[in-house]
Amino acid sequence: MIVRHRSLLILTTVLTTGALTLTACGSRDDDKGSDSGSKTTVVIGVDAPLTGQNSATGLGIQYGVQIAVDDANKKNLVPGVTFKVKALDDKAVPASGQQNATALVANKDVLGVVGPLNSGVATQMQQVFDTAGLVQISPSNTAPELTQGKNWQSKKERPYKTYFRTATTDALQGGFAADYAYNTLKKRKVFIVDDKQTYGAGLAKLFKQNFKKAGGKVTAEDHISVGDTDFSSLVTKVKNSGADLFYYGGQYDESEKITKQLKDGGVDIPLFGGDGMFSDTYIETAGKPSEGDLVTSVGVPVTTLPAAKEFIATYKAKKYPGDYGTYGGYSYDAATAIIKAIGNVVKDGKVPSDARTKIVDEVQKTKFDGIAGPVAFDEYGDTTNKQLTVYQVVKGKWKAVKSGTYNAG
Repeated sequence: MIVRHRSLLILTTVLTTGALTLTACGSRDDDKGSDSGSKTTVVIGVDAPLTGQNSATGLGIQYGVQIAVDDANKKNLVPGVTFKVKALDDKAVPASGQQNATALVANKDVLGVVGPLNSGVATQMQQVFDTAGLVQISPSNTAPELTQGKNWQSKKERPYKTYFRTATTDALQGGFAADYAYNTLKKRKVFIVDDKQTYGAGLAKLFKQNFKKAGGKVTAEDHISVGDTDFSSLVTKVKNSGADLFYYGGQYDESEKITKQLKDGGVDIPLFGGDGMFSDTYIETAGKPSEGDLVTSVGVPVTTLPAAKEFIATYKAKKYPGDYGTYGGYSYDAATAIIKAIGNVVKDGKVPSDARTKIVDEVQKTKFDGIAGPVAFDEYGDTTNKQLTVYQVVKGKWKAVKSGTYNAG
């Protein structure tokens, strides 16, 4: 899904701690060997914003993976292996994500990574993982170019073999939102704003293209910066535009303030955004002014899926922080895809020297029923699950109002 851009840092060599093993990857819990029943430790890395901006959804990713790992260990899904999670905080900053990627690559126990949350962070991680042959599955990135290349609208070309995602792309999300706005909400004039980031700007652009194609009019466009808090001048522009809908490409951190200031300023039109806004934090922070606002998000509501019932119960029982409803299920499925691939490569706890490369190949062949829907990847590394849902704030809660797919052709 998503993004925060800042200038790149020149990274220094990252040193890892802990004893490495007798094999190229993986470590022994003790020195007694397999005859005594000891197991090889394999680490699933996680990269997401765990503090600060976007942390509610980032924590949902971390603990979605944690539950998958705990389930794998409990069920002994990979005999001879104990899985552990190593979660690193990128703070939604691309340079931090790149540094985290380097650290995870240097840790020989890491055989797969789930994350990041933000598309802009992903752009600075992909090459690091690809060079090392380490598989990466994002549960939330939606920028089309990550899997289909910069010129994806004219010629699709996969840039990195090691990158996959369980979330569908903005090529579908933007059109799905525009179709709902024009044909269901019957909106005809939209004011469009984005946060100038990879995810936000890309999503807003695709919404604009599809809304105009449907017959709608864009009254005006504007941009804000990440971290902005005063939107009084924007409110005036929207009020004078005559728009009957406000579309925002970006995260909940800013949009929750924008919608409050719009409504407080007398602009009584709904704010519509993408999955970067789909968080209970948005409603909690904006309060009553968020009533009637809308978002699109990937998949169908996890709470409606029978396969996710145990996952949700566990998340609540453990009192894990963050929002499991946004990407928790997709994170669980991403981690499970990696674990299943590892099971096809690591036998009796023995990790081959080329394990990482083999795991990438196994992930490409993934096919199973996940807790958030079917899990499989096409030739670009994109999920074959194209489901999307529109949610609306109704009586202080996100309510699913339409689920379906969108044909971007």
